[in-house]
Amino acid sequence: MASWHLYGVGAPSGPLDVWLIDSEAVTTRITTGSDWCLIVEQEVPFAGYDMAESGRVAVAPIEGETPFADHLGETVLAVREEGAPENGRLALEITFGSGRVRCDTWSGDLRLANK
Repeated sequence: MASWHLYGVGAPSGPLDVWLIDSEAVTTRITTGSDWCLIVEQEVPFAGYDMAESGRVAVAPIEGETPFADHLGETVLAVREEGAPENGRLALEITFGSGRVRCDTWSGDLRLANK
């Protein structure tokens, strides 16, 4: 796979969505669904929007704000999915030469962690 860059949608509480953009301009969005499953799809970053009392959601490049920041510009070596037939995709683990990032959901929120 190609090396990549990172965009995110953030609000005061943290990222809601993450986009991985590879060196060939292919964009992959990672987010959570209304049923709390993990959604991974090809989609371009969209414009920010206002969530009233929750604040403005901005779409912008993110550098050191997520576990992905340690792997910017690296090649993705492997991707492993975890799921359950009744719940759909629950987690995604992306392996880089320097480590792994786990994406999962908890109570409907996107969680990202270095492994």
